[in-house]
Amino acid sequence: MISFIGNRPALQVGRYQVIDYDTAWLDDALLRAARAAEHEDFPFIADIRSGIVKYLETRCPLKLLQLEELFERVRKMLVKIGCERIAEKLEPLAPPLTVSLVHSAMEAGNGFELAFFGVLRAELRDLRALGAEQIHFTGLRECALILRGTSKWNKHCQILLLEIEAFLNNWETDPQRSSHHLQTSVDSGY
Repeated sequence: MISFIGNRPALQVGRYQVIDYDTAWLDDALLRAARAAEHEDFPFIADIRSGIVKYLETRCPLKLLQLEELFERVRKMLVKIGCERIAEKLEPLAPPLTVSLVHSAMEAGNGFELAFFGVLRAELRDLRALGAEQIHFTGLRECALILRGTSKWNKHCQILLLEIEAFLNNWETDPQRSSHHLQTSVDSGY
């Protein structure tokens, strides 16, 4: 059985589900919308976030909620309280995500490093489009083993691991990035 934090539903972001999340990202999304609507001094962000959290913890009947659906509900609530301009500017922002690279490696297949980087590039692009800005990657060591088609760690695995880390760290140099910085991190223990 899965235990949900504060009885909140899991959030669906693309093919990923986020179960253990705080609510700071909601503040960021509301603050960005207020600024975009030229309401720099909008004083009700904490109150609106509290209302969203109360809805998620006590009134939401779903165990799994699509991120876009949550933001559509927030837009409707903003319109109801007279904040139409902020509602118009509100864009989905995902909570921090944890992504295992093992799935992408298995999708690409062993010996297909170029295919893996293509899969990873598409995955990052899709997550960005869905509002993800903080992504933590796990499974790098297993990923390198799968791509090299071996069960024993060797220097070729280490080289590939460094290439994957470099790719993730340099993702922001991609010319198709959005206006907000993507923060990536990797498991330090591999």
